Amino acid sequence: MNKQRPSLAVIGGTGNLGYALAGRWARAGYGIIIGSRSADKAARAADELQAVDEGTSVEGRSNADAVRAADVVVLTVPFSAQGATLAEIAGAVNGKLVVDTTVPLAPPKVARVQLPDTGSAALAARKALGDDARLVSAFHNVAAHKLKQGGHVDCDILIFGDDPADRDIVVELARSAGMRGIHCGPLANSVAAEALTSILIGINKRYKADGAGIRITGIADT
Repeated sequence: MNKQRPSLAVIGGTGNLGYALAGRWARAGYGIIIGSRSADKAARAADELQAVDEGTSVEGRSNADAVRAADVVVLTVPFSAQGATLAEIAGAVNGKLVVDTTVPLAPPKVARVQLPDTGSAALAARKALGDDARLVSAFHNVAAHKLKQGGHVDCDILIFGDDPADRDIVVELARSAGMRGIHCGPLANSVAAEALTSILIGINKRYKADGAGIRITGIADT
């Protein structure tokens, strides 16, 4: 593991988004721990990533073990699994930074904005983890298949959290993954990016776009 970078537990790292982000961060020098409900499945995903990029530090563990072993936790599960996964890892977080990527999609009408009773998936995570959790919400509007292609991704990452210092850490995670991270204010503002995901799905369908993203104009690249 690169001692200058935090180790990352990517919970749901066997799924499309988590797997793609884990690969990018591993290549950037982060120590990666793939988390899954099945430790064996996580280990297979870790072996696949290392086979593609030799020299990277990737291992697979159960969700709770991955959280305990890492400095930063990145949650990359579908909304339908968010509650159960948060309940599984809550006792192992211990004040660590948790980055939640969850978008409240409700199939089959995923192009329609359907927010949960809590107001947003981020606020659902806040309720599950408690007020003391260091929670940041990000990576909602980037297509997993774009991340898997390698290179720079033409999409800004909108980052929400109540502590600007924690948002700074996620800005650097975005940069390391080939994107620009943008400070977008407190966690409650996450509702905007979560809703945008459904809108982008509709745009992709209507215009036959290959993973439309969001770019913020009028500010200098960072």
